[in-house]
Amino acid sequence: MKRLDFKGTPREIGLQHGRLLKPEILRQLKFYEGLFIKKSKLTWPQVLEIARDFEPTLKRETSELYEEMAAIAEGLNEPEIGVLDIIALNCRSEIALGKWSDGCTAVGMKLGNPPKEFLAQNWDWNKEMKENIAVVSIESLGKPKIWMVTEAGIIGKIGFNSSSVGVCLNAIRARPMNPTLPPIHILLRLVLESTSLADAISKLQSLGGCATSAHMLIADSTGSRGVEISPNGICILNEDANGIVAHSNHFILNRLVDEPKWLEDSPFRIERMKTIAGSLLREHTTTPSKNPIKQVRDLFRDRENAPGAICRSEASELGIASLFNIVMELDKSNPKAEVVFAIGSEEEKPVMHMPW
Repeated sequence: MKRLDFKGTPREIGLQHGRLLKPEILRQLKFYEGLFIKKSKLTWPQVLEIARDFEPTLKRETSELYEEMAAIAEGLNEPEIGVLDIIALNCRSEIALGKWSDGCTAVGMKLGNPPKEFLAQNWDWNKEMKENIAVVSIESLGKPKIWMVTEAGIIGKIGFNSSSVGVCLNAIRARPMNPTLPPIHILLRLVLESTSLADAISKLQSLGGCATSAHMLIADSTGSRGVEISPNGICILNEDANGIVAHSNHFILNRLVDEPKWLEDSPFRIERMKTIAGSLLREHTTTPSKNPIKQVRDLFRDRENAPGAICRSEASELGIASLFNIVMELDKSNPKAEVVFAIGSEEEKPVMHMPW
């Protein structure tokens, strides 16, 4: 698994990304070209035309991130690949109109005495994606330093920053799609550039929504909030009585979009996570753990209701698996995370620490 540090101006960061992750990005483009055909009946030229619709929005709302994506394409040094190819990767959820099958479970909760905020999720996706995942840090002038786990070529994903702001992502299958709003992976990057939970939510509200529907679980050292974001508006989920926010792959509050029934196990996974996270909280009141990150990670090994469980097997009906787990400890002065790839499988990897 590549672990890389990007630093500098938007162009410098993009060039480093393109050069250092070139094999992975080329595999990404090939993977998604096949998936767009299979799931959406779109050829790659058609995909690029949809990506072109996002160009004005990206230039207007996030010009520095557009510059970074253009530099990724430049860094690849492949004449037939341009900025639209990189935009297509970063708009993959929008272009597919929610037809992907990546199902994930996330939780935010407090543990310890004094309590600290933990943010965690399993990321479930096609096993072919394993070799295209990278762990990166991004350092740019005047912004918090970012650590995230991402797909090569995608500039915003799951992670945290030096201001102790973290974010997780749950895919939602819903219509409509609106290219005049920023795509979800760009919004994830904006959250990771935020200085607090309140700052992140304020940014999202000021933009008016997202080009497609998604859920972001955002936290800092003070707590967590679920942000059910869509082209038609945003709904905020507060912590429950136990200080827990759990989410999966359907909206809980947002009724502003057309959301057909999708993953049958999504409601189960939310309730199951609330149950086992609540049990962990009660356990902590009597016997505090010296390793709470491991205890939170163990929640995500749960196999109840398999194959539609929190921890998914590659043998599942949808052909997806839990590719990695991340647990973030958002201590105000010392944020950190642990990542485990192939969690719960025979191929499970050793813990990777962030920062490194």
